[in-house]
Amino acid sequence: MSNPGTTATSGKTAAEKTGAHTEEAAALIDNARARIDTLDDRIIGLVQERMAVSAVIQEARITSGGRRINLSREMEVLGSYRNALGKPGTSLAMTLLELCRGRA
Repeated sequence: MSNPGTTATSGKTAAEKTGAHTEEAAALIDNARARIDTLDDRIIGLVQERMAVSAVIQEARITSGGRRINLSREMEVLGSYRNALGKPGTSLAMTLLELCRGRA
């Protein structure tokens, strides 16, 4: 029989699992983590959607005789993320652009 406040699988209390020092804080953290998990699922879905839209753009550009990548557009995207999120936004934008470039 497990102690109250422990999980059957880990034997740890919610406070121990979250690093919190009280069960109240642990409950708040668990709820916030569940919300983050939901947000992460949405973000992943949006990135996948962005990748699909980017593939359509690249195909149209290549079919019309253009290049697969439009560097001036990529600079606009980098600037937008940097302006909104600061220096880390540039890294995030670079990762998104890399994901959306597809295969050569």
